[in-house]
Amino acid sequence: MNRLANMISELCPDGVEYKTIGEIATDIFRGSGIKRDDITEYGIPCVRYGEIYTTYNIWFDKCISHVQLNKVQSPKYFEYGDILFAITGESIEDIAKSVAYVGHDKCLAGGDIVVVKHNQDPKYLSYALSTMNAQKQKSAGKVKSKVVHASVPSISGIVIPVPPLPVQHEIVRILDSFTELTAELTAELTAELTARKKQYEYYREQLMKFDDVPYVPIDSLFPFIRNGFVGPVTKVFTDKENGIRYLEGTNIHNGVISDNEELYVTKEFHNKHIKNELKADDILMVQSGHIGECAVVGEKYKGANCHALIIMSNAGKCVSKFYVHYFHTMEGMRHLKPAITDGNLKHVLSKKMCFVKVPYPPIEDQIRIVNLLDRFEVLCNDITNGLPAEIEARQKQYEYYRDKLLTFRQKEEVSA
Repeated sequence: MNRLANMISELCPDGVEYKTIGEIATDIFRGSGIKRDDITEYGIPCVRYGEIYTTYNIWFDKCISHVQLNKVQSPKYFEYGDILFAITGESIEDIAKSVAYVGHDKCLAGGDIVVVKHNQDPKYLSYALSTMNAQKQKSAGKVKSKVVHASVPSISGIVIPVPPLPVQHEIVRILDSFTELTAELTAELTAELTARKKQYEYYREQLMKFDDVPYVPIDSLFPFIRNGFVGPVTKVFTDKENGIRYLEGTNIHNGVISDNEELYVTKEFHNKHIKNELKADDILMVQSGHIGECAVVGEKYKGANCHALIIMSNAGKCVSKFYVHYFHTMEGMRHLKPAITDGNLKHVLSKKMCFVKVPYPPIEDQIRIVNLLDRFEVLCNDITNGLPAEIEARQKQYEYYRDKLLTFRQKEEVSA
């Protein structure tokens, strides 16, 4: 770091120039459409915009896709050092993700990619474009819909610091080393987390095997089992201030209810389907898709309504969380089969839940098992505790360090 500070002091004592992408670009253009069906194992290396989100990180040196030249109209090429921007995506946060190409092949750029040619250090530009400040600027020019877009003018207008090349090279050297170290540490933590999850799943399976307890029909413990509303609901959607929270199968994963999608229905709709109003300690089970996935309704979602979910109301004879854990085991899914339809598109039918039998250990054993599994689950899944939190901390530490390295005192313009 002292070396970098000395270089900055020597080469840019008055500050660093901030320039737009348009100012540093020697050329900037959009790629040509490459159809997914035309991707082959051999041919000319190419990149489609989606791969920038899913496959490549800060930089890459080899394309995973190829295409025959005769399949591409008006082919547009990129080469060593070029920066690629994906200008179409499904997330406003990720729109205009960029990556540097540092390979030596001449490659084809697919549609919805903007190629920027320049005379700077390509890795430096890619690092600079990944900072929080650059990410905020990338929101310019987007269109908010199910698909979001950026434009060539909005890409050209992104402002980044452009220090002298020796400073750029030194920052790249530092960040490459730090990136490699962070990746190694994250890989170790991720491997440990994977091992713990497998251990947790094995432990849960063993805890949920019973030889000396009675098996009872589930409707003897949850006597009020019914379907959430099934049918079109878009016409009754409203906002948070005027509506009632509405849960769907997409809100239920890994045994919890999430806010990954927030929907609200009118109070009139809710009152019309008041039998589906959720109460604390109800269990919600997904009927189709990731069938059998379930979660306990807590205080946060009490009073909500739901769509195409099985609602099971507890009669006070058991611990709901115990049965959520149970249905996430292979043993639990095996016992759920009498309620699952045949065929390729499987569904759980609420009217057949009466045929499902579940173990009924004493309440104190249910509580003990739930406490054991919950403590273990925190270490595996809780983003604020255990390994997930440590992995998240590593990433935030890297992003903080990167952003600090790429923040400079701006050189003041000298008026003529």
